Amino acid sequence: MKATQQLHDLGQSLWLDNITRTLLDDGTLARYIAEDSVTGLTSNPSIFDAAIGGGDAYDAGIREKAKAGLSGEKLFNELALEDLRRAADLFAPIFKSTHKVDGWVSMEVSPLLSADTDGTIAAAKEIHSLAQRENLFVKIPGTPEGIPAIEEAIFLGIPINVTLLFSREHYLASAEAYLRGLERRHAAGQHLDVGSVASVFVSRWDVASNKQLPDELHNKLGIAVCQQTYCAYRELLESPRWKKLAAAGAKPQRLLLASTGTKDPAASDTLYVSALAAPDTIDTMPEKTLLAFAEHGQLHGVMPTDGKEAEETLAKIIKAGVDIDALAAQLQTEGAASFVKSWGELLKRIVDKTGKLEDDSKGSAQK
Repeated sequence: MKATQQLHDLGQSLWLDNITRTLLDDGTLARYIAEDSVTGLTSNPSIFDAAIGGGDAYDAGIREKAKAGLSGEKLFNELALEDLRRAADLFAPIFKSTHKVDGWVSMEVSPLLSADTDGTIAAAKEIHSLAQRENLFVKIPGTPEGIPAIEEAIFLGIPINVTLLFSREHYLASAEAYLRGLERRHAAGQHLDVGSVASVFVSRWDVASNKQLPDELHNKLGIAVCQQTYCAYRELLESPRWKKLAAAGAKPQRLLLASTGTKDPAASDTLYVSALAAPDTIDTMPEKTLLAFAEHGQLHGVMPTDGKEAEETLAKIIKAGVDIDALAAQLQTEGAASFVKSWGELLKRIVDKTGKLEDDSKGSAQK
């Protein structure tokens, strides 16, 4: 049995952290669903920038939308949603068979809105309306300004993937926003079947901290933070506050482990996937990591729920001079800035492609 199937059977969902029109057109995504237990998909501006710049698969769509008068962000949103609707339809049977627990895809609000609560709410409403797919999450960053937007979006019944979380405290702020949104819906007499996941990033911890740590602590901080967060996630699901909402029809905001591709060439290419296996969670993997785990991955049990191992590791890392709280804030700020950079590059790429396609078209017409 493939390691991906073993992980699925353990109760962890495997999602692909990638989307391209080629993956959809040539049947690769359908094959991952059939053969590698992939049950969902995530995207971000960096992924779409690479997809659009990686060939000519989007050229016809860009040309058509430019002729219709679209440009910039509106043109991109149309392109991205075309892909994501197709992916959502591929996952629709899983979404139905799991009663909306699995089978999701995700579309991010503009990273330029990470410090704009009202703008984020408006963008989430627009994406949700345009998507026309029940199994599409709108991604909102769990920044201080994003947290109230998450609460409001949940209250409005918009499924949310909270992104850019790095620590237990970030996760708990996200969970609190989800709970408040559901409690407001409950008080208003509305149904509580509003999906959400909380995405905690893993590998960036180790990229940032390895240089400060002795060799024996390399690539351990991200795993320890996730273990600590998983413990908090399990505790929340046992809380009276959550059980009251669950009894009224709410589903848990599942913990999603993101950025699980190994960045250190000296470490195993399946390091994080093996270490973070846990039921009732999601691991969204880059394509390279998914294929590596399918080929030679191994499971070594599940993440502990008592947090003891995590606290011991974190104590050693703190003693070695890493300020974990400060680093969490830094990583979130840098992550938001990185997405803004990718967003700018993405929009520039679309402008450049639009211009080139128009020039090519004029050249052909003159021949």
